[in-house]
Order: sequence, then C-alpha cells, then structure tokens
Amino acid sequence: MRVYDPPMCCASGVCGPGVDPALSQVAADLAWLAAQGATVDRFNLAAQPDAFTANAKVAGLLAAFGDQALPAVLVGDSVVTYGRYPSRDELAQATESGEALPVEELGTAAGRGCAPGSGCC
Repeated sequence: MRVYDPPMCCASGVCGPGVDPALSQVAADLAWLAAQGATVDRFNLAAQPDAFTANAKVAGLLAAFGDQALPAVLVGDSVVTYGRYPSRDELAQATESGEALPVEELGTAAGRGCAPGSGCC
C-alpha cells in the first residue's frame, strides 16, 4: 500500500500545537495495518515530490483535481481513495482482497495536514 500525503511539515503530519486528530487516527490505522503484515509506504508531497510525478495514477489525480486529490491511497496500481484517508475497515478490506475499493467522488478531505499558514508548525 502506498499513501501519498498532502504537503506536511513533518513525516507524520502530527506536529505543532494544533494536531489534527484525523492524522493521529490514520497514523494508528497504518501502523495497525503494517503490524498485520502489509507493506505501507508513505510519501509527503513537501519532502518527496518526485514520488508523486513518478506514479501515473497520482500524477493524473493531481492534474485533474490539484491538491484536493490528496491524500491518495493506492494498493498495487489501483486507487483505493483520494481526497480523504480511508477508514481502518476500508484499509483492511482493500489489502485483504488485494483490490481497490470503488473510488468515491472527491469530497471533503479530512486531515489535510500542516498547510502553510495553518500554525501547526
């Protein structure tokens, strides 16, 4: 599983005085998934922009929706979710089957991370 995070000031996005609880939850969910034996790779747009352009699906999402497409989560070459983080149940379902869930339309992205001027860093 690969997680393409929006730009964040630190690797986890859980930093500064205004920590978003959604980021704490997704960090816990991804740690749980890794403990189940799944490989989880995370990419931060601020620190690893080349990873976003190197993946055609992520580059396409960014071209179509801009940064509103982030976070984007992929299993293999399939997009699991974009514009929001998946729930623990969705993560388990996607990795168990090896297939992506039906992609929902871009909606409100919870847990946007440390945006410039957000005061979190």
